Amino acid sequence: MHPVILQLGPITIYSYGLMMALGFLTAGYLTGRELTRHGLNGELASTMVFWAAVGGLAGARILAIFDEWPSFVADPFGFIFSGAGFVFYGGLIGGFLAVSATILRHRLPWAVTVDCIAPGLVLAQAIGRIGCLLAGDGDWGHETTLPWGMAFPNAIAGWNYPPGVLVHPAPVYETLAYTAVFAVLWHMRTRPHAPGTIFWWYLVLASGARFFIELVRINPRIFLGLSEAQLISLALIAIGAWRLLASRSVAVPVTEACRSTKS
Repeated sequence: MHPVILQLGPITIYSYGLMMALGFLTAGYLTGRELTRHGLNGELASTMVFWAAVGGLAGARILAIFDEWPSFVADPFGFIFSGAGFVFYGGLIGGFLAVSATILRHRLPWAVTVDCIAPGLVLAQAIGRIGCLLAGDGDWGHETTLPWGMAFPNAIAGWNYPPGVLVHPAPVYETLAYTAVFAVLWHMRTRPHAPGTIFWWYLVLASGARFFIELVRINPRIFLGLSEAQLISLALIAIGAWRLLASRSVAVPVTEACRSTKS
């Protein structure tokens, strides 16, 4: 793997950080485009991306601290400022809260705005997982003999397998799954739907993908044979499904916003 993309003297460009940056930029571009399409201020996308990054990184690190409490206590400074130790769902929750606060502060319609965010968000996840693959941050799967199995000898954390052992490249699975979810949401955005529908489908589809990919990952099982990520996935799937049923989106006619926009 390639944790470092480029090093020029004191300047080091890390693959994980580079992919995160590309993910945020992609999400910002697509969100701005969608906001403008709905007659909202597309320039606010950069503000949302900034607060998503702040809230997301803070949330990801906070959940990682809870998950790895002994490691944090042993070396708090080193743990906080290491290149590893981020938990995606902590980042999603932290980013969601920060962006929701931004939406409310600028008096934007919450449901329409999160619909604008959802496609870019899941594509950013796909890009971010490429960074996980390149860095080898410990999110691979169990050992496998499948022809696409991979080894992570230069991983930034956690690789202690002997030479010749291959594991499921879980980040590749997630990148492919999230890209497929993006394609579904991107198509859905121009179809008749109630405000919020695309975001609720994001919760169902992206969380569903994570739940099943988690079956091959090495994360510890904490309750009923399920990992922390699977439990959170189930909760998000339930929320999304509940809101989809409540909105009865299939029966909603085309909105004025949909009539006035083009794909």
